[in-house]
Amino acid sequence: MTIAHNLGFPRIGAQRELKKALEAYWKGNLTEADLLNIGKKLRARYWQLQRDAGITLIPVGDFAFYDQMLNMTALLGAAPARFGFSERLTLDQYFQLARGNAQQPAMEMTKWFDTNYHYLVPEFLNSTEFNLGSTGSMGGWGLFDEVAEAQALGINAKPVLIGPLTYLYLGKEKHAGLRRISLLPKLLAVYQQILTRLKGQGMEWVQLDEPILALDLPQEWLGILHDTYAALSLDAPKILLATYFSGVEDHAARLKELPVAGLHLDLVRAPQQLEYFIHDYPTDKILSAGVVDGRNIWRCNLAAALQTLAPLHTALGNRLWIAPSCSLLHVPVDLAQETRLDAQLKNWLAFATQKLSEVTTLVHGLTQGKESIATQLSQANAALESRVYSPLIYNREVRQRVAALNADDARRATPFAQRITQQQARLNLPAFPTTTIGSFPQTADIRAVRADFKQGHISAAEYNTKMRSAIHHAVRKQEKLGLDVLVHGESERNDMVEYFGEQLSGFAFTDHAWVQSYGSRCVKPPIIYGDIFRPQAMTVEWARYAQSLTAKPMKGMLTGPITILQWSFVRDDIPRADTALQIALAIRDEVQDLEQADIAIIQIDEAALREGLPLKKSDWPFYLEWAVRAFRVCCSAVQDTTQIHTHMCYSEFNDILPAIAAMDADVITIETSRSDMELLGAFHQFHYPNDIGPGVYDIHSPRVPSKEEILRLMRKACAVIPRERLWINPDCGLKTRAWPEVEAALKNMVAVAHELRR
Repeated sequence: MTIAHNLGFPRIGAQRELKKALEAYWKGNLTEADLLNIGKKLRARYWQLQRDAGITLIPVGDFAFYDQMLNMTALLGAAPARFGFSERLTLDQYFQLARGNAQQPAMEMTKWFDTNYHYLVPEFLNSTEFNLGSTGSMGGWGLFDEVAEAQALGINAKPVLIGPLTYLYLGKEKHAGLRRISLLPKLLAVYQQILTRLKGQGMEWVQLDEPILALDLPQEWLGILHDTYAALSLDAPKILLATYFSGVEDHAARLKELPVAGLHLDLVRAPQQLEYFIHDYPTDKILSAGVVDGRNIWRCNLAAALQTLAPLHTALGNRLWIAPSCSLLHVPVDLAQETRLDAQLKNWLAFATQKLSEVTTLVHGLTQGKESIATQLSQANAALESRVYSPLIYNREVRQRVAALNADDARRATPFAQRITQQQARLNLPAFPTTTIGSFPQTADIRAVRADFKQGHISAAEYNTKMRSAIHHAVRKQEKLGLDVLVHGESERNDMVEYFGEQLSGFAFTDHAWVQSYGSRCVKPPIIYGDIFRPQAMTVEWARYAQSLTAKPMKGMLTGPITILQWSFVRDDIPRADTALQIALAIRDEVQDLEQADIAIIQIDEAALREGLPLKKSDWPFYLEWAVRAFRVCCSAVQDTTQIHTHMCYSEFNDILPAIAAMDADVITIETSRSDMELLGAFHQFHYPNDIGPGVYDIHSPRVPSKEEILRLMRKACAVIPRERLWINPDCGLKTRAWPEVEAALKNMVAVAHELRR
């Protein structure tokens, strides 16, 4: 029959239970048995929640203690050989792959398609072998154990795995001349063992996620698709091949011919693809329609979704399944926790728990008639109508200001080659100037002060005094270490996006709407519901105070419009490009105020520029045009002597370097340590024209890099980038690290700078 199913559920817990448990375990305050038990309880709780919501097939295997791609690496016995681990990983070794150890840096981490989720990149050598062995049952935290857990609870389980082509395609060759695709036969042999074992456990269905099919794949990879799934389907449960994040209509004929039992389509991101599939859809296949948005928090237009689904149901009958567009990993757990949200706004929203209800409501409407869901339809329609006509969302002055922008508003007065001479005269920096990316450790004391102020336990004056004390501490530490360009440490900031959103009109904030970014790192994205403007200065007084403490240059620290856009739940009623320009104008006002406060260096972070790139290359030019324009609007009003920095991390930039150069930032700092400076080769080949600060150590790992490691990386940088254009800095901000490891790492970094100068 037509059923409701789900592709994946958030694993962190409504109260971030997994995050808290992981961090306690890493600190030695929680035993392995306790951590495993917490994971087991979370899985059971959310399986039951999905069953209670009416989900017929419930995903199992979507849980991970760190990352689903890392789970696959463990399951496939493919831990990087450089760690020296056996096929059967211990839990501690699993975490060492993600966080590094004393001997080896962590596996490389990058963005999962165009989301703010980060995955651990598989590493492939000529000698790479795959071996299931006993890795599927890893002391209570492997796939087969979780399937058994679900069965014991009476859950109708659907195991979820990253598909073999996606796993292989998203990995990296670590030997020159190696072609990942050549490893496919060995990889498929282990996938076959996994599927056979799942069938032996009684699984009727298995979901294989192949989101790379939404990319512009090389013909060679498309050519092996049929044979790959022919091999996988030999002795396996029924396979549901899941695609998402964009359309796969270019491969419709190929996908319909695959020897799989069903296909899942993302009809939120790519509704146009449906017409390519419904014609002559095979009579032996399920079609899973992803009509509830798994990426955003707006309520589903149930009437419109039913209008889409009704002809499908007529054509396919019980072979039509209903689901979210993708895994619900990317949205918060439960809207019911938000007791302080504006009631009207809250009525426009749906989190993961509510989205499950939307899916089952649509199934009831299809199978039992619209009358059976009349109440739900009425409520959804009323919410949608109230949003359209709400005065909360519209600001005439903001719209007029965006409309009045011209070309000169997005152009520096003079070229970089002329500006940099003036900046060097003003700043008087040494060769290989050292700096950090912005944040310093967010200690328990700092977090407690912010919480006390937010809850009204201390006055604004007391809060300011304590924050100034933290800034003073960070400045003195930096001066003692000998850094050349300082930062104020961002002690007053909870998050690099949330902090700004809280001070901009058009944003709303939640108390518990956390989503996972990577590992134990969780973020609480703001909700952009209306037109955006800056009521007052946001950072100027903090920057002015920090600069008063030192004669060295102090960076003003801002988050750029694309990163704010990408790391928020963005409104869906106007183009994203328009929202980006609204944010850019707000940041532009802040930049000008910082300059007036005599801040000589202003950093505007655009960590998410590459992340927001559409999956189809045909859509890149339009996105890059408005994204680069938004950045330039932020910073083009400053004088030539004001130096603009930007920061980008954990993405592959090789294919958009012309756009990055077009941003015209005076200095760009980038993540390069996990990839061993690999990225700089592309900057060299492109002849990137401005200054570059390659990250010389991984801030997501607790390990302290030696001077020799940093020096080796910088010598690699010197081989491809002119020395006069090189800065030295960490990969990213230091808020998640502790002061002892930060000081030790920065001490080594500064020592390397001095050695290079000599």
